[in-house]
Amino acid sequence: MTNHWIDIKNADAVLIIGSNAAEHHPVAFKWIMRAKDKGAVLMHVDPKFSRTSARCDFHVPLRSGTDIAFLGGMVNYIIQSESYLKDYVLNYTNASFVVGKDYAFEDGLFSGYDPKTRSYDRSKWAFEKGPDGAPVRDAALRNERCVFNLMKTHYARYTLKNVSDVTGVSEKNLMRVYEAFCATGKPDKAGTILYALGWTQHTVGVQNIRTSTLVQLLLGNIGVAGGGINALRGEPNVQGSTDHALLYNILPGYIALPLAQWQTLEEFNKANTPVTALKNSANWWGNRPKYFASLLKGWFGDEATPENDFCYGLLPKGEAGVDYSYMYVMDRMLHGEIKGGFIFGVNPMNSFPNTNKMRVALDNLDWLVCSELHHSETTDNWRRPGADPKEKKTEVFLLPSAHRVEKEGTISNSGRWLLWFDKAVEPGGEARNFADIFVPLVNRIRALYTAEGGTLPEPLLKLNWPETFDAEEWTRRINGLYWADAKVGNKTYKRGQLVPAFGQLKEDGSTSSLNWLYCGSYTEEEGNKSKRRDPSQTPMQAAIGLFPNWSWCWPVNRRILYNRASVDLNGQPLNPAKPVIKWDGKKWVGDVPDGPWPPQADAEKGKLAFIMTTDGYAQLYGTGRLDGPFPEHYEPAETPLARHPFSGQLRSPVYKFHSSELDKFAEAADPRYPIVLTTYSLTEHWCGGGETRNVPNLLETEPQLYIEMSHDLAKEKGIKNGDGVIIESARGRVEAIAMVTIRIRPFTVMGKTVHLVGMPFAFGWTTPKCGDSTNRLTVTAYDPNTTIPETKACCVNIRKADTLTEIA
Repeated sequence: MTNHWIDIKNADAVLIIGSNAAEHHPVAFKWIMRAKDKGAVLMHVDPKFSRTSARCDFHVPLRSGTDIAFLGGMVNYIIQSESYLKDYVLNYTNASFVVGKDYAFEDGLFSGYDPKTRSYDRSKWAFEKGPDGAPVRDAALRNERCVFNLMKTHYARYTLKNVSDVTGVSEKNLMRVYEAFCATGKPDKAGTILYALGWTQHTVGVQNIRTSTLVQLLLGNIGVAGGGINALRGEPNVQGSTDHALLYNILPGYIALPLAQWQTLEEFNKANTPVTALKNSANWWGNRPKYFASLLKGWFGDEATPENDFCYGLLPKGEAGVDYSYMYVMDRMLHGEIKGGFIFGVNPMNSFPNTNKMRVALDNLDWLVCSELHHSETTDNWRRPGADPKEKKTEVFLLPSAHRVEKEGTISNSGRWLLWFDKAVEPGGEARNFADIFVPLVNRIRALYTAEGGTLPEPLLKLNWPETFDAEEWTRRINGLYWADAKVGNKTYKRGQLVPAFGQLKEDGSTSSLNWLYCGSYTEEEGNKSKRRDPSQTPMQAAIGLFPNWSWCWPVNRRILYNRASVDLNGQPLNPAKPVIKWDGKKWVGDVPDGPWPPQADAEKGKLAFIMTTDGYAQLYGTGRLDGPFPEHYEPAETPLARHPFSGQLRSPVYKFHSSELDKFAEAADPRYPIVLTTYSLTEHWCGGGETRNVPNLLETEPQLYIEMSHDLAKEKGIKNGDGVIIESARGRVEAIAMVTIRIRPFTVMGKTVHLVGMPFAFGWTTPKCGDSTNRLTVTAYDPNTTIPETKACCVNIRKADTLTEIA
């Protein structure tokens, strides 16, 4: 989240899209209702009517997979109606940057596309540079190649008719949302966009979010109270997991994964440290060498020195262009390229797409280690329905895991707040938490290397590694320590003391930090700030509900990101009634400012507002994504359409997919699979249900797999409410109980009726009589930037079960 949960109450308009917030975030939903109590307009754009829809002023049904078309139409509306906040757009975005002459867009493809590699040469999208190396700007926005005019041309195709034809949303409903939300394009108004997995799990998931960026920047809704683009995480520590690099392509603190082409630290830093010619750009990622050296120092301690590149050479290096995500790991497993593995904290045999493929892939392992609270579809894969355990070679080790209430430590919530949780009870039996499984394992391996030697022992033996795990100690290490005496202002810090803020991190080896973003969360002066529970605020902070002394928020306890865009060039709030920060003539007051410099009007000392971008401006046009500098509508990998009105390019030209015999796809407009399926979670069951299906009262509340469908589709198929039905895709079939409801209605898309059905993914075969995984139907197609699978849109067919035993 760019903002935080409490801040939602400051919004004048709330657009919930790609999320069922009331059911999936029921506690946090109170802040949305606080906004409504104050007069905010609440809108829910979603394929089906839900409890969220019931709480909103209106619900707009949308065909799954068409969010870019929907929001692209809003961008067009904003520009054509001149609803954008002109000063904000000019002062804080790259709308005035001139794009080089190599950029072009024609019939769904951007310039630089190579059909053989299915990839773009992104250098074709570069900005035009002046003699000083800085981007050329046209502050008058007259140059036809400036970002604003290219954007205007690009989205001119997104007319009400075209958007309506593709999304299935009536033109009346489109205008209802556009007018209500775009009314926030004023200094004294703010609108927030709330999304979740309904946006990310698509082949265009990243560009879904990028399109919301265009909307919010045009309306001036980034950095302000009640604004922002806010990802609603599905559990409390999803944010923490990405911060601390549970992703394959980054290190902690969003530092890039080292690649084989960068053999030295100097080569890595040169390739990954941006340089700007704009003197008033903070270019904060220019500090990356400090953060990376401190990370290496945290990993290797005294072994990491300037002379040995801080042990950079001991890090494993990825190969350029190779995808190490779990989807590609599973594909390599299918092809016998992986012999063993650890699966902790996830149930891929239930939650991954195209589950039939995943289950066959797991059969190829020689050994598997799982740590779980309960038996799951993954731990017991070898005895799944239809499998003969005698034919499955995998030796499985099942370790009992501690529950979250049986361990202490921190989590980072959606709003980036770092919160400490105490242990409630001791783990039962032989159960251990993950750290008390992992740390002794590493100790055992280190002992074997010490006693027996072996290939390349240094990466393990040189680690700054404790013999036992202590959550408090690791919280200190994450913050960062001094490895040499240092003086900060008037205070002297000794070796081993805590670094007070990431501004003091160095690249010379005198500091460590296991995650620079969290530096300042644990200090000598205040201790562990994640434990703070002080509700005190200044009157200015209380006006928007900042609560700066309750827990701690990365970075540097800043509650609203890019808050220097909430003021005019002289540092005065755009909305004085809801000020985030304010320049008092000498310093900033309110939230922790996004950089300490004077306001932007100070030509000598002021800095541009968007400090994490190289050139200091928010990017309406961005060259970093693999599928285009502007978001463009493409159909899902499986679509009921043979064409759409925006271009001749039906699907994303660069989405990822696999092509094994188990990776089958329906053709576009395939008559065998004419129905769109979307999947979702439940309030009563957490994610794939591996934990909650073992709680009797929750299972009683939601006992079995069902499929929601409209009355029209049910009548067409001869299905009644409560009937057993068979749902089939190109990859498999699933049995479920029919829920015939008005919550889902047919769409009129490109002149024809398109039916959509919805199914939860919380059920699996290890729970008797509840049904098996919905993901036996979903598709192994992925976003090109993140490799997140498209589980929210695929094509199926449905029929009534011939007999009750057919779904037994």
